[in-house]
Amino acid sequence: MKTLVIDVAADYGGALTILNQYYNEFTNDCENEYVVCVSVVDNLKSTDNITIVKLPWVKKSWFHRLWFDYVYSHKLIKEYDIDNIFSLQNIIIPNTKLPQTVYLHQSLPFSEYKFKFSENKKFWIYQNVIGKLIYKSAKKASCVIVQTQWMKDALLKIDGIDESAVQVIPPQNNIFVEKYFDEVKFENNFFYPASNYAYKNHRTILKAVLNLKKQGIDNFKIIFTLTQDNLPEDCKELYSQVKENVELVGTIFHDEVMDYYNKTVLVFPSYIETFGLPLLEARETKSPIIASDMPFSREILKGYNKANFFDAFSDSQLTAHLKKFILRKGE
Repeated sequence: MKTLVIDVAADYGGALTILNQYYNEFTNDCENEYVVCVSVVDNLKSTDNITIVKLPWVKKSWFHRLWFDYVYSHKLIKEYDIDNIFSLQNIIIPNTKLPQTVYLHQSLPFSEYKFKFSENKKFWIYQNVIGKLIYKSAKKASCVIVQTQWMKDALLKIDGIDESAVQVIPPQNNIFVEKYFDEVKFENNFFYPASNYAYKNHRTILKAVLNLKKQGIDNFKIIFTLTQDNLPEDCKELYSQVKENVELVGTIFHDEVMDYYNKTVLVFPSYIETFGLPLLEARETKSPIIASDMPFSREILKGYNKANFFDAFSDSQLTAHLKKFILRKGE
């Protein structure tokens, strides 16, 4: 059996992690062959049963991506005599009768929060244009893989989706824990490892920090994995008012992230996630967590007695949770 694996979209973050996990599985499957098509990924090498096809031109524009999906992919199917397709990028390859499995990890189209075009054009397009392609692909795919039960439930609300074709396969838990949360090391420091996407919701944290300062509470620090250069635009004015209590450490290595869980409380206000890996990492290290009350966080933190939930858009609720930890440490 020869499978064409499509992931020209992957370049960093969770998508690249998933690609690497499947690549490792393929290397141990000597009974089948894989043609893995990527764009800018450099770490994957061809083996006896894996052929890496690298196409950096796909990333040049949307036109190049469409050309790949509708034309070039069919050239690969014929050239390598492909039996089936495994798409790791949310949508199937159009206009082929080959059986296809699609790995669906884009949660924007399924989010309860709907972006306005004037608010964020890119996210609006994902929810209203690309989302329709994702729905259509899910209906046609032989199998759809999602990471969480909440994603499966959201997918099954679409007419024409066969429940038996949808599989829930969480990301591999390769979290290696050397140190667990140490109450003694907690010095009123709170940690949020996240990119600067709008839905990561740094603004709510900054508003909560300002609330605490207005109440005369100043003996704490919030740590963001951002820099001043990539701070979200709608956060810059707030940051200028509270920067004494906010530390911007920029991008850090994973072992540094794990070290922070040992001595900080995780704050996770994001309101759109497929999985939310920091929630699982912090849980594994037994760190206290303050998380947005969303389906993904409820699922990952189910039964965890150190989880605290708040309305993602309520800075007053977040303020109360932060205050509880700060005052407890001060006693």
